[in-house]
Amino acid sequence: MKRKYFYIITFATLVTTSCNKKLDVLPQNSITPGQIQTADDVRAVLFGDYKLYQNASAYGEQFKLIPDLLASQNQVDWVGTFTEYRQYQDKEQLRDNGIATGIWENTYIIILDANTVLDKIDLIEDEDEKNIVTGEAEFMRGVAYFELVNLFSQPYSAGNVTAQNSGVPLILAPVYVYDSTKDKPSRATIEEVYQQVLSDLQDAASKLPESNGTRATKYAAEAYLARVFMNMQDYAKAAEMANDIIESGNYDLASPYDKAFNVDGYSPEDIFAIGQTNQSNAGTSNNGLTTFYSPQAPEGVGRGDAQVDQGYFNIFDDPSDTRSNFFTYGISISGFDGYYTNKWIQAYKYIPVVRLAEMYLTRGEANLRKGGTPIGDASPLDDINIVRERSNAEPLESVTGNDFVDERFRELAFEGDRLYTLKRLQKDVDGLPYNAEKLILPIPQRETDVNANLEQNPGY
Repeated sequence: MKRKYFYIITFATLVTTSCNKKLDVLPQNSITPGQIQTADDVRAVLFGDYKLYQNASAYGEQFKLIPDLLASQNQVDWVGTFTEYRQYQDKEQLRDNGIATGIWENTYIIILDANTVLDKIDLIEDEDEKNIVTGEAEFMRGVAYFELVNLFSQPYSAGNVTAQNSGVPLILAPVYVYDSTKDKPSRATIEEVYQQVLSDLQDAASKLPESNGTRATKYAAEAYLARVFMNMQDYAKAAEMANDIIESGNYDLASPYDKAFNVDGYSPEDIFAIGQTNQSNAGTSNNGLTTFYSPQAPEGVGRGDAQVDQGYFNIFDDPSDTRSNFFTYGISISGFDGYYTNKWIQAYKYIPVVRLAEMYLTRGEANLRKGGTPIGDASPLDDINIVRERSNAEPLESVTGNDFVDERFRELAFEGDRLYTLKRLQKDVDGLPYNAEKLILPIPQRETDVNANLEQNPGY
C-alpha cells in the first residue's frame, strides 16, 4: 500500500505513538488485532491518543487558532504569509484546505485509537485500572467528536434542525482492516453526534478518578460536559457540571493572572492541559500556538504571524485590569510590528485546555440565563466578580448576559472560545450571521473524492 493511500482514506489507518516498538507502525499500515496482545499494548494505544491531542492539528494549535481566526474581528489579525490560515480570517477557505484535512485526519485517528482501546479493554485484568482506562478512552472519543461537530457542522443553536443537519460520521468500532465496500460512512446528524458525545463523557465522568496525574479525570469530563450543555443551551445542567468542579476544592485560580500560562506542568486552575515539546509546538519552522502567537526573538520565540487586533483593547472597562496589559510588543517574521498575547509566548510549556476561570463564568452565566434559584453557593454576580477581581478589575455592581459575553472575551481570548460563544447566542461573527456557510470548515476534498456517502458542506 503506498503512503498516499493513508492521506486519502482516513479510516484505513490507525497510527499510535509510543515507546512500545511493537506498535511503532508506519502510517501506511493498519493495526491488526494480533498486534494488540497485552495490557501494555492497550496502554500504549491510549497514551498515543494523549500525544495526538498535543499535535498542532489539535490542542497544540488548530483547535484554538482556527476558531479564533474565524471570529477574528477585534481579536486576532493574521499577518503571516501562509495563505491557508489567511483563508480562515477572510472566510474564504477552500474545500482542499490542508488545515481542515489535517484536523479531520488527526481527530479520526484519535477516535479510532479510542475504539481500539475499548475493543481490547479486557486485556487489562485489574478491574480498577480497566475502569479508568475505559473512562479515558471514552473521554478521548467524546472530546474528539465534540471538536469535530463544532468545526465541521452548523451550531447546535440552529434549533430543531439539529435532527436533520449533517454532523460528522460516527465510527464507534475499530477499523483493523480497511474494507472499501463498507468503510465509507455517511454523516450522522448533529443531534446524533451530540448524544454520542454526552454518552461518552457522562460514562467517562462516572469511571474516571478525581485525580489522575496529567491524564483525564472525572472533572475534565465534567468540564467538557459543561461546554456541551452550554452549546445545547441546557443551562441548568451546564451550571451543575461547573458547580461540581468549583465545589470540589481541587482547583484554585492562579494568582496573579500570568501564572495561569507558560507553566512547566499544570497550573492550580488547569482542569485539563497538554504538554508541549520540540516535536509538537516549537520554533519558527514548526506549527503550534507558540510558533504563530509569539513574536520573533528577542521578545518571543516564534514567527509572530498572529497579532492582537487593536480593536481588542476596547473591550476592557477598567485600565487596572491586568489582562489589558498581558501583551508584548514585537515583530513578525514578515516584518510587521504589533502586539502579541503573552498566553502563548514561551515554547515547550503546558497549554491550558479547560481552566477554572471558565467554569466560574459558565456557572454564573448559566445560572443567570436559566433563572430561578442559582445552582451552587454563589450568585451570577459573585461568579463574574471572582474572575474580575483575580485580574484587579473593578467588581461589577450588577450583571447581565452581555456582561458575561464580554467577560468571556476578556478572560478566554486567544483560547478558541469566542466563535462558539457567538454561535451559541446567535450573534453575528465578523458581520456574518452565526450560521453562515463559511463559519464552518469544509469536509476534506480527498475524503469526499473517495466516499460518495460523505456529503460536502454547503458553500464548498
